[in-house]
Amino acid sequence: MLLQVHQLNVSYGETAVLRGVDLEVPAGKLVCLMGRNGVGKTTLLKSIMGQLRPSQGTVRFNGVDLTHARPEVRARAGIGYVPQGREIFPQLTVRENLQIGLEANPRRLRVVPEIVFEYFPMLKTMLGRKGGVLSGGQQQQLAIARALVAEPKLLILDEPTEGIQPSIITQIGEVLHELKGSGNMAVLLVEQYLEFALDLADSYYVMEKGAIVLHGHSAQEDREAIKPYLSF
Repeated sequence: MLLQVHQLNVSYGETAVLRGVDLEVPAGKLVCLMGRNGVGKTTLLKSIMGQLRPSQGTVRFNGVDLTHARPEVRARAGIGYVPQGREIFPQLTVRENLQIGLEANPRRLRVVPEIVFEYFPMLKTMLGRKGGVLSGGQQQQLAIARALVAEPKLLILDEPTEGIQPSIITQIGEVLHELKGSGNMAVLLVEQYLEFALDLADSYYVMEKGAIVLHGHSAQEDREAIKPYLSF
């Protein structure tokens, strides 16, 4: 198993946010994490990335216990992260944003891998533009590309379709299909757009009030069981 989260508890002060969370991502598979806003999905991702420290539980990646490792150690171990809101560097050019992503590449590449531009051809035409002038959809493509240049074993995406135009949602979906089809990269996808998730997921988890309440291997078949946890 590539990623194993076991009995993870995380609190903000005295408020428990995650309660005994178990989650696994196999190598080469796409796992979707779903649930309403505020149930703890982003907190879980930040805990996996080392941005939050758990009060209990473990995070193991590729057989190594990373529970107390710094975020940069996890990135260099092969975990790529695209946070909600993208968080590109607006004052840096597209090229400079991508070069920052190279810092986590284990092969210490100096040049952005050409495959990234095959996934997102638009970026190659905008290398000299500042990230802040790109549209929301273009920034999302840049954020995913910045994670991909590190050639991660696991790509974590936090709601990549949020606020994005349909054509770019389709393109992102096609890229994720290719990535998981290659067998070289696993994906942990947080997503509320049910149809997008159903189309991609090899397995799924659903969160409610900081805990996993559903887990299965066919989101298509379990659609009706999932829906109540996504509606408001």
